[in-house]
Amino acid sequence: VNGGPVCAPWDLLQLGMADSAQVPTLVYLVTGGCGFLGEHIVRMLLEREPRLRELRVFDLHLSSWLEELKAGPVQVTAIQGDVTQAHEVAAAMSGSHVVIHTAGLVDVFGKASPKTIHKVNVQGTQNVIDACVQTGTQYLVYTSSMEVVGPNIKGHPFYRGNEDTPYEAVHSHPYPCSKALAEQLVLEANGRKVNGGLPLVTCALRPTGIYGEGHQVMRDFYYQGLRFGGRLFRAVPASVEHGRVYVGNVAWMHILVARELEQRAALMGGQVYFCYDKSPYKSYEDFNMEFLSPCGLRLIGAHPLLPYWLLVLLATLNALLQWLLRPLVLYTPLLNPYTLAMANTTFTVSTNKAQRHFGYKPLFSWEESRTRTIQWVQAMEGSAR
Repeated sequence: VNGGPVCAPWDLLQLGMADSAQVPTLVYLVTGGCGFLGEHIVRMLLEREPRLRELRVFDLHLSSWLEELKAGPVQVTAIQGDVTQAHEVAAAMSGSHVVIHTAGLVDVFGKASPKTIHKVNVQGTQNVIDACVQTGTQYLVYTSSMEVVGPNIKGHPFYRGNEDTPYEAVHSHPYPCSKALAEQLVLEANGRKVNGGLPLVTCALRPTGIYGEGHQVMRDFYYQGLRFGGRLFRAVPASVEHGRVYVGNVAWMHILVARELEQRAALMGGQVYFCYDKSPYKSYEDFNMEFLSPCGLRLIGAHPLLPYWLLVLLATLNALLQWLLRPLVLYTPLLNPYTLAMANTTFTVSTNKAQRHFGYKPLFSWEESRTRTIQWVQAMEGSAR
């Protein structure tokens, strides 16, 4: 068994009590497999899915680390392709049993146009669904986002909510709008007949803020602190709480869902699950300091450096400047009305739905998640230590 996984009783049930000599038969496709989450899913599949015969990694930009994975017992096939091109998606999926669709354009800073965001996130997801139908691929796991729910533009808090907690999901920013539409497409496709006559089984996972090795925003904050002499300045009240989840646990939940969809289709098909673990509830800045403080950075101020009304004014001005300058230059400030609302609105999750439905438990404890992330930050060139 690759990586020596520890099998729970339900693992053995699904494997039909097969012995370790059973020949692997499954073909998985991971779209966006070279992204932050995608890489963790790819590596964990190779370690913890003993039935895997071939793993196809589909991405617009292929990474060099894929080459080192090709030496293992599982066939790793790197496929350069674009989810907005339906024929490329269908060609990559042909013969696959399971697709984990993580490919998407995550943009809350205005780097891409609303049209591009919609094309990648919504049309790209529709292309994946259509390819499942065309090729007979029966199981689809979709990486959605907590931002499908909120925080909404009204700044309503979501305090220890679960998948059934009433909340007014009101969006204006292109990114959460696109993720909400894409998730709806995935859930509505559940039960649709694929080539061969069997029903498509779909499921969507909603991570809260993901952190861990390879997280670009964490990297940006780290280097920003270095530029300011090892200091970061508080901009968000410490009383605002955010739910965060370690990337390894998000990857693990994807793998468990993919593994269990066949046996539990009636229960899990068309369902959404928040991704959660034991990471503490803190403000975004205070949570980041759990990793950045051991690397020599300090968070300055017990209270935000600037009053909220001034931050609102600056965010509005940034949005106006972005709109005015877009024909000439790409202006993408970290502060805009959407990111300000996100940072200043409590959004925390408390649920055990994934545990109840398919036996999910975090693979990594908070202590291990923290240690792994700190070690990654410390390994960056130019460490403040």
